[in-house]
Amino acid sequence: MTTGRRSFSLRLGARRLDLGVRTAIMGIVNVTPDSFSDGGSFLDPAAAIAHGLRLAAEGADILDVGGESTRPGAEPVAEHEEARRVLPVIRELAARSGVPVSIDTSKAAVAAAALAAGASMVNDVSALRADPGLGEVVARSGAALVLMHMRGTPRTMQQAPHYDDLVGEVVAELAAGVARAVAAGVEPEKILIDPGIGFGKTLEHNLELLNRLGGLDALGRAILVGPSRKAFIGRLLDLPASERVEGTIAACCCAADRGAHLVRVHDVGPVRRALRVADAIRGGAAA
Repeated sequence: MTTGRRSFSLRLGARRLDLGVRTAIMGIVNVTPDSFSDGGSFLDPAAAIAHGLRLAAEGADILDVGGESTRPGAEPVAEHEEARRVLPVIRELAARSGVPVSIDTSKAAVAAAALAAGASMVNDVSALRADPGLGEVVARSGAALVLMHMRGTPRTMQQAPHYDDLVGEVVAELAAGVARAVAAGVEPEKILIDPGIGFGKTLEHNLELLNRLGGLDALGRAILVGPSRKAFIGRLLDLPASERVEGTIAACCCAADRGAHLVRVHDVGPVRRALRVADAIRGGAAA
């Protein structure tokens, strides 16, 4: 089921990202010891910076830098430690990558420091539920804001998640997040939404959300989807995280076909190439 995509123009610092004609890509830069797929690989700032530059060269439109794992069961990280991990990486990538940089955090203080260091987007997995001050930080900076759906916290979210009306409840809870952001002063056109694949969802929930992604159009916001190397792909293919690139590509192409404007991935090059073909088929012309 192909669905049309509404077009959005997103201002990210001095750059503008047009969303809708082609599917944009957010490249993942995990500066963590314990992320589910690449934890520890880029904990050293120099390694993380080099990795981010590679992702930008492969075609990433945005680089998303995170210093706290949000994998199922993850323990929280102290504010000062999270900032220590990400700030050197953000400074260098903002200066050298040629693409906008996002900070993946739910903490107002970390976001404020990251925005001062050159980030122009905040990616909050809690949709402004974790830190009431985060919305005001984003509003003051003029940054863009991604609001993701999650039930509970990373530590608890996979403990028997249940929905009576999956898409309806996800839409309603994201709408509440959008309302929180607007009340804090964030400009509505700078808000994006993410259904939270793998965050408080079973395998069946994830498949249904991806199949019915068009239901999020009711919120009138650009849609970001993050299926990259997730456990639902591992369950379907019986493969470890490092071998889930084909499953990630399939999920990203399906998400784009059903209305996703951006996808958040580890494997930028292969996903970029696949989406060029998928977008060309959707649009009937070379993307």
